[in-house]
Amino acid sequence: MKFQRQLQIVSFFFIALINPAYSDVAKGKELSASCVACHGVNGISLNPVWPKLAGQNPKYLAAQLYEFKKGPDGNRNNAVMYGIAMTLSDSDINNLSDYYASLKPTVGVVKDDYLELGRNIYRGGNMDIKMQACISCHGPNGQGNYAAAIPMLSGQHSQYTYQQLKNFQISTRSNDYNKMMRNIVHRMTDEEMKAVASYIEGLY
Repeated sequence: MKFQRQLQIVSFFFIALINPAYSDVAKGKELSASCVACHGVNGISLNPVWPKLAGQNPKYLAAQLYEFKKGPDGNRNNAVMYGIAMTLSDSDINNLSDYYASLKPTVGVVKDDYLELGRNIYRGGNMDIKMQACISCHGPNGQGNYAAAIPMLSGQHSQYTYQQLKNFQISTRSNDYNKMMRNIVHRMTDEEMKAVASYIEGLY
């Protein structure tokens, strides 16, 4: 037993050495205590203006926390999130991101009035205004792209998604790589944004 314990300790340090981003999900769960009020016990927020975090791409979550941590100097300034993120170390961010990524996501429903328009935009974009389809980056089921840190959209609250699209449109949020989101949404109408946000909520 003693040898087994020593082997576990050596293995832990070896993993940490070759992978600086090694994280501890259990510690992430402890840290999440301060997130529960907004994001829910299992990463499923009850208020639709706050995002669901369960099952989200950990690379994406970490990138957002680092951006929030910059406060007014960053490209995603939010007073509440700044106050929380500024207290987190790099390891805290990794642990928290991997914890939320380990949780089971949920899916909502699409409003009937928005189904056809939302589906058309998500899957086909809008060729009349040369608007790229969401599916090209976020995937057919809204699972995103892990390697590229592109977020999972599947099941996200439509109110939250719509607000983020608006934020990109008016550039109050500008942390999208190479202006990718801003170049798309500046050509979208409110109705189109609401429709695709509703479609995303029921996408799985």
